[in-house]
Amino acid sequence: MANAHDFAFTRLSGEKLPLSDFLGKAILVVNTASECGYTPQYEELEKLWQANKDKGLVVLGVPCNQFGGQEPGTEAEIGAFCKKNYGVTFPLTAKNDVKGKAAHPFYQWAGKEAGPAGQPKWNFHKYLIARDGALAGWFSSATKPTGPNIRKALEKVLG
Repeated sequence: MANAHDFAFTRLSGEKLPLSDFLGKAILVVNTASECGYTPQYEELEKLWQANKDKGLVVLGVPCNQFGGQEPGTEAEIGAFCKKNYGVTFPLTAKNDVKGKAAHPFYQWAGKEAGPAGQPKWNFHKYLIARDGALAGWFSSATKPTGPNIRKALEKVLG
């Protein structure tokens, strides 16, 4: 049976990013966009990453242009925007589809695991992956990265 560690993304810079690099860590995978009403969540995601990376959390941003065309930039533009406006230091992938037939294989797997209600409906949908690579939960776009729902889920997966 597949788990998140079976998948790989490509970094903004073009190198491969196998999720197996994060074996033993929890991963919060978030489909992001630079021109969305939820874009300020980048700031909270960075705070979450800084506060929990030493406890074993990886925040992974996955830029996506499927919702309202709100991520039109190139990989270089996305990286510069995130660093300049939100001080993002957590890993970001190249742009990917997160829904439909062309969705990245990770998103196809996570969508099946989460069921129809747990599939991305907009930017900043979040999947929490446990240390063993299993899907531990999902959170809608409106769920604040530093809010109580994610905080409780992180306590469970980080121990």
